Amino acid sequence: MERAAVERERLAAQLAPWRARLGLIDRSATAARSVLAHPEWLAAAAVLILILRPRRALAWARRGLLLWRAWRWTRQAAREILARKPA
Repeated sequence: MERAAVERERLAAQLAPWRARLGLIDRSATAARSVLAHPEWLAAAAVLILILRPRRALAWARRGLLLWRAWRWTRQAAREILARKPA
């Protein structure tokens, strides 16, 4: 039991520098789940953008694509980091 407690403390100390980054990833995942749970809000925002600023809709779509790609890259990187076994 004591060995397990020591290992938990050691692991917590090793992961401390990653706490803020992992928290950001966690909040981002929560936001993504919220958007996916309510796609009507996303569609309404898209329609509003098209109505108000048709010329800028393409620029916003490009930004959205870049954010989506960044999210996918970040999620994959986080999975790889968390999957690593301690040396």
